[in-house]
Amino acid sequence: MSARKILVTGTAGFIGYHLTNMLLDNGDEVVGLDAVNDYYDVNLKYDRLANAGIERKHVKPGKLTTSVKFPGYRFIQLNLEEKDEITKLFREERFDYVVHLAAQAGVRYSLTNPEVYINSNITGFLNILEACRHNPVKNLLYASSSSVYGLNANLPFSVRSNVDHPVSLYAASKKSNELMAHTYSHLFGIPTIGLRFFTVYGPWGRPDMALFLFTDAILRNRPIEVYNHGHMERDFTYVDDIVTGIGRMIDLPPDGNSSWNPENPDPSSSFAPYRIYNIGNNSPVKLMDFISAIEDATGKQAEKIMQPMQPGDVIKTWADVQDLRNDFNYHPQTPVKVGIAEFISWFREYYQL
Repeated sequence: MSARKILVTGTAGFIGYHLTNMLLDNGDEVVGLDAVNDYYDVNLKYDRLANAGIERKHVKPGKLTTSVKFPGYRFIQLNLEEKDEITKLFREERFDYVVHLAAQAGVRYSLTNPEVYINSNITGFLNILEACRHNPVKNLLYASSSSVYGLNANLPFSVRSNVDHPVSLYAASKKSNELMAHTYSHLFGIPTIGLRFFTVYGPWGRPDMALFLFTDAILRNRPIEVYNHGHMERDFTYVDDIVTGIGRMIDLPPDGNSSWNPENPDPSSSFAPYRIYNIGNNSPVKLMDFISAIEDATGKQAEKIMQPMQPGDVIKTWADVQDLRNDFNYHPQTPVKVGIAEFISWFREYYQL
């Protein structure tokens, strides 16, 4: 069987890095795209690229660079807003599949930098959709977020629930992506799968995420800030479980749901080739238990500064992943304590702590 040709956007990012490496290990041909912006330490992003054989000194904006480790991997530094360049890349490369993970991440950052989310997450996604429209692909998978559930308090979160009350612009941008994808699936027959990620963690993780922040502070003997006085729960999902799930979905594009009822519409599907899935661990963890697991893995106690609830946050997340189980045999395998230990092992080695 010939190798699949897959575009992975956000390949210098956390999930994109892990997915790219898995696909390359499987023998796929991958073109990675990333803006390598400075939302967090660009050195971490370049080190992810370097670990996959893309040497920083060879990276030039707008130019494809071939990996010295994987002959089937090429990388291009591009902003999603560069419509002409995105169009040119699609036209020249003729991708079989697209996994669109690039986006401006972060709930709290969206409170102070809203325009970045419109540029990257709305305009950028439109450019990807337009490129897929004019250069057809077999399947487009894209990153949504558990943040879309917003004020919805029905647990576990179901893809059939209402998500019309976001509490951050980041969440609103992700809900917008789902609506945009449905429009293009309906009008142009583009198969699309939206993935609502639930608090992904693991080695090479993002520095703005709780596990990274807590581990860094504890190992450097600094206090940690605990929001809502610790009364929070998150459906923490290990990155290997995430990318395994994505890998199973790439070449199984959705069909239209022939039993979809417009008088009682299911938000997760449509007559169009469109699906939405939660991809999480289906097992919420109390924040204080999460911190205790970090303390156990580091062998150090955290000095905790209790803080009130932050704007844009939600009390609890919990993913109903039954659809993903039914359709793709998705079963996350990694207990939180195991995943935390793996992250801390990587963190100590990477930062020499």
